[in-house]
Amino acid sequence: MNKNEIIAAVADKSDLSKADAGKAVEALLGVITDALKDGGDVRFVGFGTFSVSHRAATTGRDPRTGNTVQIAARNNARFKAGKALKDAVNS
Repeated sequence: MNKNEIIAAVADKSDLSKADAGKAVEALLGVITDALKDGGDVRFVGFGTFSVSHRAATTGRDPRTGNTVQIAARNNARFKAGKALKDAVNS
């Protein structure tokens, strides 16, 4: 399912126009993104948690040349599914 299909599904389930549903989906994604940028997490009870994990800098190897390269530290967005979502997917 892509973003346009999600917007259409939200519009159908909520009796909103596609334009209003698009604004709602964009707003939700923006709020989640802003919370993660600020180092926080977003929890939807039963659905799951969006959070940020930190990866430390490491040393890697270039497979072409065999030289070692520094891999910079970075933050990654994570999602951990909640119990209700896991149960729904596995039933």
